Amino acid sequence: LAAVWLFRKTRLSILNPLLVSIPVLALITHFLGISYESFEKGSRIISFMLGPTVVVLGYLLYEQIAQLKENAVSIITSVFVGCITGVLSVIFIARYFGADHALIASLEPKSVIVVGIFGGLVGPFILERLGIKSRIARGLALGSAAHGLGTAKAMELGAVEGAISGLAIGVMGIMTAILVPVIELFIA
Repeated sequence: LAAVWLFRKTRLSILNPLLVSIPVLALITHFLGISYESFEKGSRIISFMLGPTVVVLGYLLYEQIAQLKENAVSIITSVFVGCITGVLSVIFIARYFGADHALIASLEPKSVIVVGIFGGLVGPFILERLGIKSRIARGLALGSAAHGLGTAKAMELGAVEGAISGLAIGVMGIMTAILVPVIELFIA
């Protein structure tokens, strides 16, 4: 709650409650000597509550079914291009910094985490600066590029943005699992 208060008071993206909570929890568990196993056991209720959250996203998607059908080709194309761009960016940036093949291969599917944090912090600002007003485009951009953090931000923007963002996460996950090995064949 303190992290939410801090974020609402400052409105600084870098003080997003998720980003503040992770290091604070890590420090607390470290200094109190709480083992990971004990922490994990104690946080099962939180993990359990993620299930109803997925149901809520599903319901929001159901409410937007007409818009989803209308824009199916755009949605799939956008997520496809975003997936390829994200994976290739990680590959080329890692190569630029001299990473070996094993490290690059391990980073490819994890690119979503690094990009997700960055996108969740600066995504809404970039969309605003670019003048992107379409609720579907905003949801797609935040969900496919910024994943969980982006979807949390999209939910703040509206139901359509949140629903499309939630869909984009799922489609991006499937496409990443399919495309990473294919990209490896051509880039390796």
